[in-house]
Amino acid sequence: MDGTEQQAQAQRTQQEHQTQQEHQAQRQTQQGPQAPQTPQTRWTRATLGGPDRPLDLLTARFDRHRYAPHTHEEFSVGICVLGASCIDYRGGALTVGEGSIVVLAPGEVHTGESAYGTYAYRALYPAPTLLTDGILGGTPHFREPLLDDPVLAAALRIAHTELSTYPDPLEAESRVPWLLTALARRHSTARPTSDTVPGVGTIALAVRDRLADELQAPPSLADLAADLGLSRYQLLRAFRTTMGMPPYAWLAQYRVSRARALLELGGRPAEVAGQVGFADQAHMTRWFGRVLGVTPAAYRTGVRP
Repeated sequence: MDGTEQQAQAQRTQQEHQTQQEHQAQRQTQQGPQAPQTPQTRWTRATLGGPDRPLDLLTARFDRHRYAPHTHEEFSVGICVLGASCIDYRGGALTVGEGSIVVLAPGEVHTGESAYGTYAYRALYPAPTLLTDGILGGTPHFREPLLDDPVLAAALRIAHTELSTYPDPLEAESRVPWLLTALARRHSTARPTSDTVPGVGTIALAVRDRLADELQAPPSLADLAADLGLSRYQLLRAFRTTMGMPPYAWLAQYRVSRARALLELGGRPAEVAGQVGFADQAHMTRWFGRVLGVTPAAYRTGVRP
């Protein structure tokens, strides 16, 4: 999990800015009598590779909303980002405060409402199979549904925010199963599998070459893992150990490198984005900022005579 903490730290500024906005909204709500707040929710879907069902993501901010008793077919993994919520679950009441993770098992009845004032949270709804890679014994059991793990909470929140905005399949498949495996290994009763993967260097180079060769339509990690006779967790671990980053990050940086060459030849950013496999110009601009600190247009202007 070395990459988890680095990823959370590198993007903490974005998270703090978002939290400040939510706290400001909460203070405005508390200043005198106002009209009832309209719930602010957004439901998005991230596509994963292979046989996985799509991963649904909920961004929610409520004032007085109360959920009726209900269940989910999937796990519900929530991260509270503002205020606190109260959840009836397994015959008791959970108070989920800011920064906490709550894990609700498939098929278990629960409710949800504000503990006081406005509350906001991010929720992921993964199929049980997304939590079984990297552990033994099938679907994990979380004896304690309320978890205190600030590093993992920050990483889940960042992944949720970015995948809700840029639902890149390879990025979703690289980040979400890795984080959910960490969740199960750290906090469930399941025993972890061995982290030993023979030939990690050879595995990583094979994956790298496939991604580079199929730049515009990269294979899913599930397919790559199956071709190599590995689990997806083993593939991710081998790649991260050797390359120092997950597959989606390596591919994005490789695309930036290819894009630079095309921009230097006079290519237009909107056209170059598609030529190197980015979803659109905004997707390419995001990664140019991360890797080079400038936009593609600024780079093109700076290197052209």
